[in-house]
Amino acid sequence: MTRVKPPRSLQGQLLTLVLAAVVGVWLATAVLTWFDARQELDELLDSHLAQAAALLVVQQAHDVGDDEHGIDAPTLHRYAPKVAFQVFHEGRLALRSANAPSAPMVEVGKHFKTGFKTVQIEGDAWRVFATAGAERDVQVYVGERTSLRSSILWAVLHSMLWPMAVALPLLALAVWWAVYRGVAPIRRLGRTLAGRQALALQPVSLDGAPSEMAPMVTALNGLFERIGTLLESERRFTADAAHELRTPIAAIRMQAQVALGEADDTLRRHALQGTLDGCDRATRLVEQLLTLSRLEADAVPDMAAVDLSALTRQVVGEVAPKALGKNQTLEFEAIEPCSIPGNETLLAVLVRNLVDNAVRYSPPSAQIKVPVQRESGFIVLSVEDSGPGLADPERQRLGERFFRVPGSPESGSGLGWSIVRRIAAAHRLELQIVGSTELGGLKVRVVSSR
Repeated sequence: MTRVKPPRSLQGQLLTLVLAAVVGVWLATAVLTWFDARQELDELLDSHLAQAAALLVVQQAHDVGDDEHGIDAPTLHRYAPKVAFQVFHEGRLALRSANAPSAPMVEVGKHFKTGFKTVQIEGDAWRVFATAGAERDVQVYVGERTSLRSSILWAVLHSMLWPMAVALPLLALAVWWAVYRGVAPIRRLGRTLAGRQALALQPVSLDGAPSEMAPMVTALNGLFERIGTLLESERRFTADAAHELRTPIAAIRMQAQVALGEADDTLRRHALQGTLDGCDRATRLVEQLLTLSRLEADAVPDMAAVDLSALTRQVVGEVAPKALGKNQTLEFEAIEPCSIPGNETLLAVLVRNLVDNAVRYSPPSAQIKVPVQRESGFIVLSVEDSGPGLADPERQRLGERFFRVPGSPESGSGLGWSIVRRIAAAHRLELQIVGSTELGGLKVRVVSSR
């Protein structure tokens, strides 16, 4: 069994990222402060060593020039043991601090006469400044332990970084509070959606939601609207199917009852044929309802290049036996292939409805013409008949669901024209319904877009 990994918390991710960034910046600041303070402190203390050496150079000419033995200076400060100096006159130690060795702290040779140098004295690191005195035979050394510099540096950094370290938990708490408040609208949206009823499709409204959530809320409301449209389409389909199927099913049942109770073979056969005709009508009605339901669901059909001439020729061939049965003349005309973008199945339904209507509602021996041609850069399919035609008020109502022309002897569902209009709209085709000047009946033109 595959274990489903729980989703990661957005609040936890934000806290982790922000706190990691804060700690990283704090550490980088501490390191930079360490190096900068160390450099500044080294320069400051080196300058103090140089100044001390300068004072000794000034004094040595008067104080130690005639001494035969080195004199130890007194210890006057608690840091004094970490600072030492020496004064040599004519190669002999003339003056030193109590903690300075008797040997020179720095070996002066041809490569080093004066300046700073870090040396090891009795296992400890010392920073020493060497310089010549006022006379050539006088050499002055001033040094201090490097551990003193580290102690001063730690003292300086302690006073600087300790408040920052104490502030880190407070900063983390502030960041947590800010992130918690920032994702509060998302939690509120989750609670709002969790508390809605299953069929509640009204738009979601969040007062005080940030602008970043507006696209998500808008998309969610759009989804609710589309779901509502689909549900309404299904309810309408169910109601229409129940309403329209009631009549053919009742007719089929009546014909079946007649067939069961009829002893005469001719009348029984007539009743059974009526039952088959009722089944055909019910089948056609179901197909029309399903096609209309798919179109009303706003499903985008798959588009491809369709040769309208070849498609119309095929549909006319399928409807031709019905026209021959009514002794009608059904003519198809197409000089060249005429391709338009569309869904072949839906376009076949559109053409079949138009041609079938012309055959069904035209009288026997009527003439029907179905040309496909190019006109001024447009592809035009025409279905023209010599039937009774339609008055203007009736033409205006073509496409209304279940509308049928009053007094029509032909059976139908009243959905054909509604399907034709929906397919035409999905393919951006223009429908033109006019009277036929040539045949005297009705003329329907289907004009493609450029």
